[in-house]
Amino acid sequence: MRYDFDEPIDRRGSNCEKHDNIANVFGRNDIIPLWVADTDFRTPGFIMDAIRERAAHPVLGYSFRCSYYNDAIRSWLWRRNGWEVKSEWLDFSPGVICGISYGISILSRPGDGVLIQPPVYPPFAQVAEALGRRVITNPLKLVGDSWCIDFDDLDKKLSEVKVFILCNPHNPTGRVFTVEELTKIGELCLKHGVYIVSDEIHSDLTIKGHKHIHIASLSEELARITCTFVAPSKTFNTAGLSTAVAVIPDDKIHRAYTEHGVRNHVGQGNIFGAVALRAAYNNGDEWLDTLRRYIEGNVDYVRKTLSEQMPRIKCTEPEATFLLWLDCRELDLTHEALVDFFINEARLGLNSGLDYGTQGELYMRMNVGCPRATLEKALGQLKKAYDNRNF
Repeated sequence: MRYDFDEPIDRRGSNCEKHDNIANVFGRNDIIPLWVADTDFRTPGFIMDAIRERAAHPVLGYSFRCSYYNDAIRSWLWRRNGWEVKSEWLDFSPGVICGISYGISILSRPGDGVLIQPPVYPPFAQVAEALGRRVITNPLKLVGDSWCIDFDDLDKKLSEVKVFILCNPHNPTGRVFTVEELTKIGELCLKHGVYIVSDEIHSDLTIKGHKHIHIASLSEELARITCTFVAPSKTFNTAGLSTAVAVIPDDKIHRAYTEHGVRNHVGQGNIFGAVALRAAYNNGDEWLDTLRRYIEGNVDYVRKTLSEQMPRIKCTEPEATFLLWLDCRELDLTHEALVDFFINEARLGLNSGLDYGTQGELYMRMNVGCPRATLEKALGQLKKAYDNRNF
């Protein structure tokens, strides 16, 4: 079946965060938004059809997630990444960050340390701090063109924490950690008695032959200390349906997670989120394989254009996601001037690298989950601004 990812879709006027909120975020309306981590592709027809079928029923009352909901999740995780999970390991979260918040809450106490690996997704630190935890950083090291784990520093820092928030695939660097790296992380967490809360929301979106490995799948020991969070939202563009999955093999931790959800009364979820997840995970293989090839094409297009026409902006080689981590250090600008350059000269809305930690200074995050024509226009504007500056 042919899927048209070149199709232009006007998202304006739909209360779309990426497109309708740009004036509040960037101070102007005449920019191309390449920031919020959803895509501008049509949500797959098999998902929309399933939602329409359910919406045709005259009652939208209370519902529950039955066995075939869990069956869809289990089948997807096995087919895509070879992880065999049990139904009793599965639970609900309105989103991955909500799940991470729950994980921190049940696995640590106020004042305890929570470790993150910047440059990394900003809500990790924000949630930990809001819960009264101390944020401990184990910054990734730039080795050549690749962001790598500093294991000596990790070994030291894990002695200060109760929870390690793993981001794999890593946002924003695009790293997919290898089995060797994940095994070493696991060994150190077991050594120090540290729990792992693993954000794996981009696990479906590996590219260029890279394969995602769920850290909890490596051993029973690691499964017992890990809460894994996945979702169809990034993959199938369903973020507005607020439906994510917690995979928690340890009975005691799982009970604590469920009880925390009951206390906060968020376990109900919503009808359409459940319907969409089942449709995505039961029918989405061919669509996803096509999407990944398209994203790879977008990545190649951006990398080639920058290399040939704007060589002082480097594209970190991504191993997953539709997010590119742009190294702008050779432009010789301050970070404030760099952000201003993208917004007011190139008229592009990207994420500032400093939002991901001090390690992101002079970097920008670009979302390439959009039709190729959008990228062609965006890079044309960037090239004009680049040439005007005589970089």
